[in-house]
Amino acid sequence: MKNTLVIDIEAEKQEILKRYRALLRASKSTLQKGDKKEIRKAFEMALESHQDMRRKSGEPYIYHPIAVAQIAAEEIGLGTTSIVCALLHDVVEDTDITLEDIEREFGKKTAKIIDGLTKISGVFDYNSSLQAENFRKMLLTLADDVRVILIKLADRLHNMRTMDFMPRQKQLKIASETIYLYAPLAHRLGLYAIKSELEDLSMKYLEPDTYKYIATQLNEKKAERNTFIKTFVEPINEILQEQGLIANLFGRPKSIHSIWNKMKKKNIPFEEVYDLFAIRIILDSAPEREKADCWKAYSIVTDLYRPNPDRLRDWVSSPKGNGYESLHTTVMGPKGQWVEVQIRTQRMNEIAEKGFAAHWKYKESSNDNGLDQWILKVREMLSNPEANALDFLDDFKMNLFSDEIFIFTPKGALLQLPLGATALDFAFEIHTDVGAKCIGAKVNQKLVPLSYKLQNGDQVEIITSGKQVPKEDWLNIVVTAKAKSKIKSSLKEEKRRVAESGKEVLERKLKSLKITYNTDNLQKLSYFFKLHSTQDLFIAVAEGKIELKDLRDYVASEKEVENRSNFHAPGEGQHIEALLNKVKGPESDVLLIGEDLQKIDYKLAACCNPIPGDDVFGFVTVGEGIKIHRTNCPNAAQLMANYGYRIVKAKWNRQQELTFLTGLHIVGIDDVGLINNITKVISNDFKVNMRSITVDTNDGIFDGSIKIFVNDKDHLDNLIKNLLEVKGVTGVTRFDA
Repeated sequence: MKNTLVIDIEAEKQEILKRYRALLRASKSTLQKGDKKEIRKAFEMALESHQDMRRKSGEPYIYHPIAVAQIAAEEIGLGTTSIVCALLHDVVEDTDITLEDIEREFGKKTAKIIDGLTKISGVFDYNSSLQAENFRKMLLTLADDVRVILIKLADRLHNMRTMDFMPRQKQLKIASETIYLYAPLAHRLGLYAIKSELEDLSMKYLEPDTYKYIATQLNEKKAERNTFIKTFVEPINEILQEQGLIANLFGRPKSIHSIWNKMKKKNIPFEEVYDLFAIRIILDSAPEREKADCWKAYSIVTDLYRPNPDRLRDWVSSPKGNGYESLHTTVMGPKGQWVEVQIRTQRMNEIAEKGFAAHWKYKESSNDNGLDQWILKVREMLSNPEANALDFLDDFKMNLFSDEIFIFTPKGALLQLPLGATALDFAFEIHTDVGAKCIGAKVNQKLVPLSYKLQNGDQVEIITSGKQVPKEDWLNIVVTAKAKSKIKSSLKEEKRRVAESGKEVLERKLKSLKITYNTDNLQKLSYFFKLHSTQDLFIAVAEGKIELKDLRDYVASEKEVENRSNFHAPGEGQHIEALLNKVKGPESDVLLIGEDLQKIDYKLAACCNPIPGDDVFGFVTVGEGIKIHRTNCPNAAQLMANYGYRIVKAKWNRQQELTFLTGLHIVGIDDVGLINNITKVISNDFKVNMRSITVDTNDGIFDGSIKIFVNDKDHLDNLIKNLLEVKGVTGVTRFDA
């Protein structure tokens, strides 16, 4: 036995060295004098400090930091400092090594990045989320060093690639967080390859059946697809060579997640998704010829194949905010199907694949400062004093993960705003004072209200008035973080002013009623009038909503209730903690649904209508007990990412025969007796009660929606299977009734 262990350890040592050498090969292109020594030192420190640790799979822990460093070097193209930080990213958190040790060995810069990578631990506020705070801390460091986020993405990618050994609950939480935060972040930094892989891996755990189905379908059609691509690119290649353009042409399959999105968006089966791949033309062009060469290649492609004029996207003339440059068009292929073609140069392709890191590399030759502006925008958002981490997250997602629109000022200057931005956002983008005094706008010379949603290419002129001040409802009109934070601080200032005058009035009134003006009494008053804070109390007094007679009512109620000194309004934190303890109980941490209804107050969430057999989890709400959601509920990712501590494992208890309402959408070819056959299967064969049925027939196509009561998922699956066997029925899908 002892002998085997020695062999195992020897084999592991060899494997660790092999992986370390592969890392050195991957970082070769960026290595300078003395770099190898630094990497070696970091590797040895990591190896020693993690020596007794193993991952869930049983592998030595050191495999993880080496893999993260490899991703940083190979897939993001980062240099030595990042490789060192990636190797050491877990040592401060998981071992005895301190930040001071790291600073002494590797310098201030490395210590600062590792500090940014070290997760927040300790106490956190129940109203926020550990993950949101964590994310905010990570972004704060971005103001100094974007490498923190890039290494964080590499760390997340490796964790997602190796998540098979994690418990299911942990897989769901990590995958939800990834799809909610990390994939959009990779997209916004221009790391498309990493973004797609993160989305696919999240889907593998959140939607395992759909993921496997699409992957299998793609695999089966691979040979057929390759033949088509070959036929499609050959004539293009010939003409490109004749015209003296050096290019690399290949077909790239679309990601499983993007195919699934298309199926959901258009409500079509896999067979009807036409663009399963894109043809990429990568040109080898000199910097000054790039634009001309891309259009020349476009001209060659569209001479051979007819283009769809609505599907031309020119990001060569106006690159995206994250630096992405490319020409996209969709053309009619030789077999009568639409094919997406992407045309770009090697430089553009590297920026598309490696985002930020590649952009630095080309910085000298590029005059585009979109990414610098992006960093500035992030800094501006981070300096926003609003403390709530979740508001911050929503603002962040809205502003930095959305697509951009380009808007012109009356003098023709170009401003970039997120999709969905309004005339009021534009006013604040120009200047805070212009926003605060804005009363309307002219879009393309036509008068529009403040809430008007801007379109790409609009020319906007803002109309202001000295009498205008920001209003509370403006917060519902704007979408940019800049506008939101300026309006909030302006309203705060106004509130403070009103509260100040209300405070003086209240002080006088309390004096006349012989009530001491102190914190305890102010809190009691706020509670009595059902107000959130003493500031709200002062404002209510200033606005005349609380008068002397109301204060007399308070005095009377105080006299009625003796011993009121232990005044305490229960906090949300204790409430949630109590519910969690009650749910989990001493024996188990899994909530059984369908039993013990008296003990625990739970409801089935209306957003996804779970039925027994569905994969579910419990979410502890503040006012409505526990809500049961399906794990693939549209809101699940957000709940798991933001409120991880409120999630409870849940499973169905088989003992009770309960019925649950769900809906079926049935399509088919309209035929005599079709409805009769469908209802016969439902009522006779399955003894299922129907609540409602709506049917529409159009040009011989039958389209029906039926709401029915079923016992569980198996019951529903069998029903769907039998309905699909009815002559004329072509598709049956479940929807949330």
